[in-house]
Amino acid sequence: MNCTKIDTLKSQLDAMRALNAAELTRLRNEFIIENTYDSNAIEGSTLTLRETALILQEGITIGEKPLKEHLEAIGHRDAFHYIEELANGKAAITEKAIRDIHSLVLMNDAMNRGKYRNVPVMIMGARHTPPQPWLVPVQMEQLLADYPGMQESGHIIAAIAEFHLRFEGIHPFIDGNGRTGRLLMNLELIKAGLLPVNIKFADRRRYYDCLDSYATEGRVDALADLLAAYEEEELTRRIRILAELLSGQ
Repeated sequence: MNCTKIDTLKSQLDAMRALNAAELTRLRNEFIIENTYDSNAIEGSTLTLRETALILQEGITIGEKPLKEHLEAIGHRDAFHYIEELANGKAAITEKAIRDIHSLVLMNDAMNRGKYRNVPVMIMGARHTPPQPWLVPVQMEQLLADYPGMQESGHIIAAIAEFHLRFEGIHPFIDGNGRTGRLLMNLELIKAGLLPVNIKFADRRRYYDCLDSYATEGRVDALADLLAAYEEEELTRRIRILAELLSGQ
């Protein structure tokens, strides 16, 4: 993980003029649409990027696509707006915040949204069996207690990667764990002054391999490398956009 490159790019971006409100809104909305599409597609949604954009921007119902997938798109967008609000407050992650994010992600499931699971689960194709339901509250409490130490012991991206891997291993909810976990990841990136990243559907195999390498070998570096590559890409893109805007003035 090339943390030095990321820190250098962040310093370079911080030194440039900020985007104005219109520019920032356009980039933000584009990111949210792409992130919603990719995060939901990883979990099996059949909506295309174009269909996701139509639902979120125009409120259009896509014929022959399940209502559940429409609600998943809307819920993910609303959850992203919520993590932006949380990031502005710079507050530490709490169980309430996690449950609130999950409630938005799983807005189509009134029975389970915002509630830790009370049944055992298996993750299809994974090399890890999540803990029994009675262990979930204990392990979630321990994860939140351990997180400050993760942040102090290394680069923030490594800490965020470890938090995500442990969260997904606990699998605290009956559904929506991946989407919630990736939103938490972006919450922490934004709080750290970095840009949110989008784990693309096309990279889902590499992402799953990162989860498996932690479950079987305790490796954090694979996901940290993936997040760092995405962050470097986002920072480089933002710097290029600002440079182009500046040259066009």
